[in-house]
Amino acid sequence: MKVALVHDWLTGMRGGERCLEVLCELFSDADIYTLLHVPGSVSPTIEKHPIQTSFIQRLPLSSDYYRYYLPLFPWAIESFDLNGYDLVVSSSHCVAKGIRVPEGAYHLAYVYTPMRYIWEQYEAYFGKGQASSLVRGVMWGLRPWLQKWDKSSNSQINDCIAISRHVACRIQSYWGRDVTVVYPPVNWQSFEVSDRNDGFYLMVTSLVPYKRVDLAIRTANVLRIPLKIIGAGPEMKRLMDLAGPTVEFLSWQSDHVVKDHLRRCQALLFPGEEDFGIVPLEAMACGKPVIAFGKGGVRETVVPVNQEEHREQRQDSCVKPQEEMGNSMGSPTGVFFYEQAVDAFVEALQLFERQRCSFDPVSIRQHVEPFNRVRFKQQIYDIIKQRVKQFRLAPPC
Repeated sequence: MKVALVHDWLTGMRGGERCLEVLCELFSDADIYTLLHVPGSVSPTIEKHPIQTSFIQRLPLSSDYYRYYLPLFPWAIESFDLNGYDLVVSSSHCVAKGIRVPEGAYHLAYVYTPMRYIWEQYEAYFGKGQASSLVRGVMWGLRPWLQKWDKSSNSQINDCIAISRHVACRIQSYWGRDVTVVYPPVNWQSFEVSDRNDGFYLMVTSLVPYKRVDLAIRTANVLRIPLKIIGAGPEMKRLMDLAGPTVEFLSWQSDHVVKDHLRRCQALLFPGEEDFGIVPLEAMACGKPVIAFGKGGVRETVVPVNQEEHREQRQDSCVKPQEEMGNSMGSPTGVFFYEQAVDAFVEALQLFERQRCSFDPVSIRQHVEPFNRVRFKQQIYDIIKQRVKQFRLAPPC
């Protein structure tokens, strides 16, 4: 089969790009279609594929400010011509799943989330204090149209896979369709378990509003704890202005540097509501606990030491209790807090300090082992093999 891989944009190696990397291994001859590509920003495994970009690539300052072209993204993704392809696999958290697919081609969408900018994270990106009056006014007018496009573009998808049950609930709510769940891959074997503790807390993240880096900084300021932040993004200046003397910004770093910091930190801080969250699993692969906001994908990957409080604080009615890792009786791998507020974060950090002896690095690492690349690759391959066969045998409409 002639295969096309579609990804929103290629500007750095984050969780979605780690998944795309495995898809590139699975389909070594595939072409990649993306809105924008910053050469050298992603792994050699991705870079070696033929990469086709949209007109967004040619717009002024697009490599740094591509998010400002959000209203143009639907037109940009629909502008690609995929005639001649038999299989299209989109890797989407924004518009990639809206690619136009030729008749007779099968389209599988691996979805990290419906477009967060226009749904549950709208206020985080375009609320008062987050955007100018002009931008807020433009987005207020465009949001209904973008939501309508996000729903209607589902007609281009034959089958949809969500990265977590949390995201599956969101897809069911926004798009009205049921999906399969396949957890993203973590190359945990490349991480070294460590009991070293150099006394600092760590964040590895994009500096965008919904990651709530500001909450971690405010908490570090109150407790005067050392916090190192690896990452970059449009929030950089605002967050640097907010940071006290114990907070250090390291910008983006190589995988080697990230792994070294994960081995040496005392815990990973994760204050945002994530769709899944690969970084917590990478931290746990190093034997490090995760102190996280107890909502979203982490409820399926982190076992909180405060399990009784976790049971009382269940918020996602769509996800059944037995489907949450946090309700298992395994060894604890972290601490949850349930309000995105400094006081709640402070209490979680204080609980972590009191319960430090409850966390065993080897047990934490063992918890990560089921989330591996081999499993992910095999599950995706099996689904495609089965669904493509059914698609070809189905009678024409």
